Amino acid sequence: MTHRSRLAGFIIDCQTGDIDAAASFWGSALGLTTGDKQVEGEAEYVEFVAGASGLHIEVQKVQHPSRVHLDIETDDLDAEAARLEALGAKRVGFVKRWWVMEAPTGQRFCVVRMKHPEHGAPPNVWS
Repeated sequence: MTHRSRLAGFIIDCQTGDIDAAASFWGSALGLTTGDKQVEGEAEYVEFVAGASGLHIEVQKVQHPSRVHLDIETDDLDAEAARLEALGAKRVGFVKRWWVMEAPTGQRFCVVRMKHPEHGAPPNVWS
């Protein structure tokens, strides 16, 4: 069965007590306008208004050390995770509604559900 995936964007993980200040810094640094803050339990996010790239970029409050990670979006989470495992990635764990993965080179990234397949670059089609 085929599925589709593509780069969704970048998440700026910030170990901070002030997500608004972090979003203000990164918005100014990247020339992006901040959107509304979203709170889901202990999770806090500030999404930036889409720029010319069309990529999803947000600041996320985290408990682990600050870093940047990318998201790959797909219409089939398990099929994409399996495809990436075949390339050498490892599944770290399922969190809420996405897979946290680790590349063979050690970087963590997430496989998330595709929100708007009609927007942005055409997804890759995998068999």
